[in-house]
Parts: sequence; structure tokens; C-alpha cells
Amino acid sequence: MHPLAELAKNTIETYIVEGRTIDPPKPIPPEMAQKAGVFVSLKKQGQLRGCIGTYMPQCENIALEIIRNAIAAATQDYRFSPVQKDELEDIVYSVDVLSPAEKVNKIDELNPKKYGVIIVSGYRKGLLLPDIEGVDTIEEQLRIAKLKAGILPQEEVEIFRFEVTRYK
Repeated sequence: MHPLAELAKNTIETYIVEGRTIDPPKPIPPEMAQKAGVFVSLKKQGQLRGCIGTYMPQCENIALEIIRNAIAAATQDYRFSPVQKDELEDIVYSVDVLSPAEKVNKIDELNPKKYGVIIVSGYRKGLLLPDIEGVDTIEEQLRIAKLKAGILPQEEVEIFRFEVTRYK
């Protein structure tokens, strides 16, 4: 398991079992030292079990971003009940580190396997990570991102794209 995914796993296991938040590794490894948006995804038996993240960094480094988002993915994803102790051995962890988002001017600049999208209409924002199983077309990716934000299909939107480095 990659050290970033290992940090997410250790964070969640410590939080669920002991009720405490771990400190980042010392010294902070170079791959965790910079600032970036981070998503932590949990899967159980191949099915999503939790996914929370930030597309803009909220913490001073990736290590702290992982710790914060890992706990949220396990306990605050509104789509799922909080992860329980007896589930921990069945969870598979992944961490996506996001590149800065860039504005898209034409739809053909998108590719759902390579780029995630952020759809913006006013104060509403919907984000969809890239390379999600079952999301094979640009249209499907945009439809899901709009749905997540409560944006109607015909509404005017701004579209941004980003890449991720996925660690498992």
C-alpha cells in the first residue's frame, strides 16, 4: 500500500478504534509536504463506502489534508452510515491528490478517464473525480456533476477540469 493510502488507513482505524486523531508523520515525507486538494475514497467489497475531499487545499500540507478528509469520509459522508469497527478489515483505501483546476472552454477538452470536472453555477458546485467505473462519456460525467450540485441540465455553467494522482 502506498504511504498516502496507508496514512488514510491508519487515520481511520485509529479514529474508529481509539476515538482520536493521529498526528502527521514526522518528518513529513516530500510527497506529503506540498499543498493540494485531496479526496479519500473508501470501498468495501468493490462498492463505494465513503468519499470526501477538497478540491482546494484547506490544510498546510497533503498529510493533514489526508487526515482531515479520511475521518470525514469514514464518518461524515451523508450517503452512508459511519464506518464501524467490524468493517475496518474489509475496507480498501485510495487517495487522490488533485492538480489545480483549469477552466474548460470547449467540451472536447474533457476526457472522463483522464480529467475530473467541477461544474459551477452561482454558488453551487459539483465535482466528479476522473476514471470512475461506469462513467465512460463526457456527457455522463457532466450530468452526474450537475446532479450532485443541484444544477438543472439546461442551466448555464462554468466547467473546470483537473487531473489526479491516485494512490492505493
